[in-house]
Amino acid sequence: MSRAEQSAEKNGLQPLRTAPAYEQAKAWLSAACADVLFEATSLNVESGQPAIDHIRAALDHGAHAITANKGPIVHGYRKLRDLATARGKRFLFESTVMDGVPIFSLFPQLPLIQLQGFHGILNSTTNVILGEMENGLSFDDALSKAQALGVAETDATYDIDGWDAAVKTAALITVLMDVPIRLDQIAREGIRDLTPQALRNARRDGWPFKLVCRARRVGNDVQASVQPEKVRSSEPMARIAGTSSYIYFETDFFPGLAITEENPGLYATAYGLFADFVRAAGNTSA
Repeated sequence: MSRAEQSAEKNGLQPLRTAPAYEQAKAWLSAACADVLFEATSLNVESGQPAIDHIRAALDHGAHAITANKGPIVHGYRKLRDLATARGKRFLFESTVMDGVPIFSLFPQLPLIQLQGFHGILNSTTNVILGEMENGLSFDDALSKAQALGVAETDATYDIDGWDAAVKTAALITVLMDVPIRLDQIAREGIRDLTPQALRNARRDGWPFKLVCRARRVGNDVQASVQPEKVRSSEPMARIAGTSSYIYFETDFFPGLAITEENPGLYATAYGLFADFVRAAGNTSA
């Protein structure tokens, strides 16, 4: 056993190497006497794990839980929300959609407003790729440029095939419309089949392609989609370029409420986490 392993075992941290995610996180939180957990593991589209267990461990420990991971919102929001309430702690996730822009924290400031639907552009990777293809690059070259800019992952499948946008759409529906929705209930189509020629022609004709997220309340349910759409050039969505994002909310009181985020830097997500920390630190129920 190495000196580091001996030290870990002496200090009660040995279970962190082998225990399941919940026990690992609980042991670490106890050893650190943590008051807040920042959870920033990679997105697991299928289950939201291990992020869900990390957050559950934090709340059970008596710490606030702050995450930039969309998975727990889609796969475990209500249980985690109720657990946070029962423990008198905060479960916050502003950085999961549009970085640190106050999307989730906006609607509590609008009492009695019911969200009827929304549409927007929520995935910056595909937005960059589509723009570069309009400028003449091939799909592969446009993807490489997005990766060089630090916008796209080495494996950009989740972005290209619309999964990232679908998860964000599901998160918004689940929290803001209070309607749980599975990812397989969202009609999803990525951008793989679009060609540079089709994109240039659409832009020339005044109807550029965008990967658009949509949701609309229908009775007690919500219909949702993520797919490439031609957008009239006079519409705000058509002018969203680069790493910018856009969302347009339709409510029963305000016919339209739009938010645009112009080409954020890497600091934007960090700001969202920090803003949630400030909210948690000011929590009067904790």
